[in-house]
Amino acid sequence: MTAALWAGTAGAWAFVAVFVLDGWTRPGYRPVRHPVSALALGSRGGVQAANFVVCGLAVMAGAVAVAGRPDGAVLAVAIGVFGASLVASGVFPMDAMRGYPPGTPDETPEEVSLRHRAHDWAGVAVFTSLPVAAFAAAFAVPDPGWKWYSGLTGAALLAGFFAFGQAWETDSRYAGLVQRAVIIVGWLWLGMLFAYAATAG
Repeated sequence: MTAALWAGTAGAWAFVAVFVLDGWTRPGYRPVRHPVSALALGSRGGVQAANFVVCGLAVMAGAVAVAGRPDGAVLAVAIGVFGASLVASGVFPMDAMRGYPPGTPDETPEEVSLRHRAHDWAGVAVFTSLPVAAFAAAFAVPDPGWKWYSGLTGAALLAGFFAFGQAWETDSRYAGLVQRAVIIVGWLWLGMLFAYAATAG
């Protein structure tokens, strides 16, 4: 199971590295405004779609390993839901909008596809299951430092989720930046959690 935990770490951290590099080098894409999900659109969209799926599967493998540990059932379920929701985010990409891909009208369409709705629901699951996992870890992990780190991460993720939701609804030019801050905080914590579990024995 140690290998599965390290796979979870690699998946979480590689996810961030891929969307950062892809976003900064994608023609017409504005990382400060556009969400990470928009990278699954356009000619290079397969890169981010695969990033969602591979990361989600790696996280799910890590969740199985966590399930076998004492007091890890709730934590494992939350992480598993998070991983499955990432996979769904890759399978059901969002609709083109707000100027991306290039040539798309710079606005939010009044009607969206069923695929986009599925992506939205997957996104809600992603950004709610991860703080639940962080709070569960605050109770399940015996190390006092990890309890504090996990609890503070859970609170930061909840605040960040609502901040991003507001930024997205108002089409803030900083929506992508807010989302990236939330993702980096959450995915960094998750990768470190898997690494901690792998080395704790």
